[in-house]
Amino acid sequence: MATPYVTDESGKYIAATQRPDGTWRKPRRVKDGYVPQEEVPVYENKYVKFFKSKPDLPPGLSPSEAAPPKQHEGASLSKSAKRNMKRKEKRKQQHQQGQDGDADVESVSDAVENVSISEGGESANKTAAPASASPPDDDSAAAAEKAKKIKNLKKKLRQVEDLQQKVDSGEIKQLTKDQSEKLGRAKALQDELEQLERDS
Repeated sequence: MATPYVTDESGKYIAATQRPDGTWRKPRRVKDGYVPQEEVPVYENKYVKFFKSKPDLPPGLSPSEAAPPKQHEGASLSKSAKRNMKRKEKRKQQHQQGQDGDADVESVSDAVENVSISEGGESANKTAAPASASPPDDDSAAAAEKAKKIKNLKKKLRQVEDLQQKVDSGEIKQLTKDQSEKLGRAKALQDELEQLERDS
């Protein structure tokens, strides 16, 4: 916005202007050659001026020649960009292999849980099928769910046994409501565990 100047016999003036709140500024006398603050150009050092005036393209390259490489970005990658793409591909493959490896770990851990050691020191494997067999996804998901339930039931039974031992030894004299309920469910938990182990 250009500043309105008023000239009379006593000199040059900036005319009175109205502020946004409705009040008026007084007219100000200025000397010849005065440039208002908002019209003064921002100072730029020589480096800023150089980079602003610098062309986007290398010297001697016309804009029409520069356009085709931008269309073929995938084909004309730098060495580092190609290296980065290879790394990304490797990471993706490793991630996919890692997910497959997790399934193997789960099947082995399930097999280890199903192995029990008898008092004679001999190990008896409760599962009939080998752990390395890979059933379809639905079956494996169901088997994983069953294994999780079995593990949970075994944990609850251990807690019940520990509680029963504490009661028998006199460590716990008065049972709470929860503790008595837990002891009452021992038989039901045992039956459910046996049923699941028979099904699997």
